[in-house]
Amino acid sequence: MILGLATGRLFSCPPFVSSARDDTIRRGAAPGLPSPSARSSDGDGLRSGRSWGVPPRRVAPAIRRLAAPPARVSAKNGASGEFLEESGPRNASFLEFLTSERVKVVAMLGLALALCNADRVVMSVAIVPLSRAHGWTQSFSGIVQSSFLWGYLMSPIVGGALVDYYGGKLVMAWGVALWSLATFLTPWAAETSLWTLLAMRVLLGVAEGVALPSMNNMVSRWFPRSERSRAVGIAMAGFQLGSAAGLLISPIIMSRTGVFGPFIIFGLFGFLWVLVWASATSSTPERHPQISKSELDYIGQREKQPVSKMKKPEKIKIPPFKKLLSKLPTWALIFANSMHSWGYFVILSWMPIYFNTVYRVDLRQAAWFSALPWVMMAVLGYFAGAWSDMLIQNGFSVTFTRKIMQSIGFLGPGVSLLGLNVAKSPSVASSWLTAAVGLSSFSHAGFLVNLQEVAPQYAGVLHGMSNTAGTVAAIMGTVGAGFFVERMGSFRGFLILTSLLYFISTLFWDLFATGERIDIDGAAGEESSPN
Repeated sequence: MILGLATGRLFSCPPFVSSARDDTIRRGAAPGLPSPSARSSDGDGLRSGRSWGVPPRRVAPAIRRLAAPPARVSAKNGASGEFLEESGPRNASFLEFLTSERVKVVAMLGLALALCNADRVVMSVAIVPLSRAHGWTQSFSGIVQSSFLWGYLMSPIVGGALVDYYGGKLVMAWGVALWSLATFLTPWAAETSLWTLLAMRVLLGVAEGVALPSMNNMVSRWFPRSERSRAVGIAMAGFQLGSAAGLLISPIIMSRTGVFGPFIIFGLFGFLWVLVWASATSSTPERHPQISKSELDYIGQREKQPVSKMKKPEKIKIPPFKKLLSKLPTWALIFANSMHSWGYFVILSWMPIYFNTVYRVDLRQAAWFSALPWVMMAVLGYFAGAWSDMLIQNGFSVTFTRKIMQSIGFLGPGVSLLGLNVAKSPSVASSWLTAAVGLSSFSHAGFLVNLQEVAPQYAGVLHGMSNTAGTVAAIMGTVGAGFFVERMGSFRGFLILTSLLYFISTLFWDLFATGERIDIDGAAGEESSPN
């Protein structure tokens, strides 16, 4: 019982309840009202269950308290000693959650996103020796790094529509296979011509554009709403650890195998992942051969519909882009994704060069300073997801929760980048950078989860729209930083601009974001349930 009280909130496993008072609540009486057994034994109250003999103003709060889902399947009545069957879904214990098939699915998603970012950031490290070898300027280096984003710009909307129709498993498998091929062929492309290298980076971006919509689709199919923030936190932890691994391992591999070694190794790991994913996972829980009936029932009950009804539409329909774009919550998501992508890719692409040029540290040290923040982002990302789920389960609205998470995800980096701007040593700069990147992970429990809530029937398309806008912002930030530094001779002004944009985006999000479904197909105004 004590362990349940200590861990129940964070991991959604309410403590065991065996008191007569709580058993009475489960049988239909509210706190402060006589139980059915008490009425029959002492002769007070009405024998019928239709009236409690109390003023209506006391009944309404009692009914609201009864709306909370029961914590256990059965409990013992302290008065009569009988076991009473409870109705409604219960929360999974932490051990059940940890050993479930759905956690294995999200772990595979985390590995895919780790490969996604590792393949992406290798160029952030390789760009330093490549620029020296080919005589590239800072602005041209920014163009080479942004070539990935040219491809990423093309695929999210189409990829989101494909995910909505075919499901996340198939689209993710093709995505990983294609981006692993592009990574594997990068050494050959670089030795062939500059245009071939840029083409491989564009292909990498096209393939990676389906990763996040596919992840969101799989999470929405495999996890109830009360667990989705944590599931996204786990998957995105892999995303950030991929950045850290790519930045840390790439210089070591390069020192032993040459500048192109990491591209070959990471590409081969991607092919291996596809084989495991295709054989060990399924697109929906009901199709998984090893899932238990209790877990299948749990997912279906928490979603208030059988899992078997989660099917793709009969035909591909043109998404209602005009209706989606006419809603302010859609624009809140678009602006949030744009700002997150601007800050994320500027830091991801330029921090090794920043430490190398501003603090004169060598490439391996620069990689270490640049990698630490992504480890912090992985840790805080899961914490943000668990805290978000806890707030919703404790009665806070989804709208309030998403606004709190996203505000932290924007204000934290905005303030931290101002601190980075005045740092005098690489260790202090790394601390500020770690705070900026770590706190930005709260966005995963903000706009990233909110994409599934405001228009769930078009979640893939909405994700694609916001990702496309985010990619445009990322290209502007990545290329703009190079030109800004080349012309102004300093990163300072660009960091101040980025901080200002973070503050403006926070205000826009808090004014127009919502956790309710927006009116697209006639169903609107429903607050997303934590269950």
